[in-house]
Amino acid sequence: MNQQEYCQAIDWVIYLSACAVNDIVPDREKVSKMNLEQLYKAADDHMMTAVVCYALESAGIKDHAFIQAKFKSIRKVSAMELDLLSIAEQFEREKIWYVPLKGCVIKDYYPSIGLRQMSDFDLLFDETKADKVKTIMEQLGFTCDEFGETHHDVYFKQPVSNFEMHRSLFSEFRTDLYKYYKDIFPKLIKDDDKNYGYHFSDEDLYVYLTAHEYKHYSKNGVGLRLLLDCYVFMNAKQDSLDRDNINKQTKKLGISDFERRRRELAMKVFSCENQTDLTKQEKQMLTEYSSIGVYGSFENGIKNQLKNQSKFSFWVRNIFIPYKRMVKSVPFTRKSILLYPVGFVWRCGRMLFSERRVLVRTIKAVNKYGRKT
Repeated sequence: MNQQEYCQAIDWVIYLSACAVNDIVPDREKVSKMNLEQLYKAADDHMMTAVVCYALESAGIKDHAFIQAKFKSIRKVSAMELDLLSIAEQFEREKIWYVPLKGCVIKDYYPSIGLRQMSDFDLLFDETKADKVKTIMEQLGFTCDEFGETHHDVYFKQPVSNFEMHRSLFSEFRTDLYKYYKDIFPKLIKDDDKNYGYHFSDEDLYVYLTAHEYKHYSKNGVGLRLLLDCYVFMNAKQDSLDRDNINKQTKKLGISDFERRRRELAMKVFSCENQTDLTKQEKQMLTEYSSIGVYGSFENGIKNQLKNQSKFSFWVRNIFIPYKRMVKSVPFTRKSILLYPVGFVWRCGRMLFSERRVLVRTIKAVNKYGRKT
């Protein structure tokens, strides 16, 4: 599929997704002209095959690949919802406060189960109880894939359940966001039917989701799925939201311009309005969302890092990394800061040999986007 064909397939993904979340039957003549193989590739890049499938089925199109994707999405969400009930029950018993996050919450604003595809469920919890949480998760049949290395611990349970248990909402590497959300508990609202289950207000949820999206957008980029999330949430809540509250928070976070541009774009694109009404800046932003894919891209991450620094500065910052990053990159250095030099040599050797392809890609991207001085 060449670039022109991919762009056409992305337009189909946007149109069909908009139909699905707005309960509109797609134009059958338009759908009949779509290349389903190319459509699937574009939708899969953005983890939107299930929502596209719902639209296709409403138009009388039944494609095996899309149907399989929809059933997998329903199965995964259903399994993780059952696991979440078990986890919440144990947390209540052990008096551990917890908050469902991100897609775990947003999925409920979509019209049908499985429309919002999930890679995992995210929960914020009392980080002082991390060891107890690990015990609980393992007792429930989960395997711990990552513990204490970042701001979230990672658990997996066969066949499809993935959970990220967040000690904090953002890592310390994003200093601005980390500081703002460090002491989040006083802002949480207790669930009516729980003793230790909490949730955000609608305004705080929206601002957090926006901050999380901005983190990805400003780093490696982000795909269409989060733009659709914005539309689905705003479509359900915009008339009741306290805009002054939201504006105040986004201004403090330095993301007010991003919030406005992203929201306006989402409401235009997915409300089935004519995309010819998009401004030049909106078309550019939509291109950025469309061309990246759900988890962003390696090259785009390098490009964003080089916007405000020279090539020389980029290499210095990425070779002589802070100790906290070294601990994450080379875990044995956690034992003592005196092991930093050993970790430095280990990391350089690993890059030159086992990760040589990554190094080559980095060099090419830096040369392509970097400033000489």
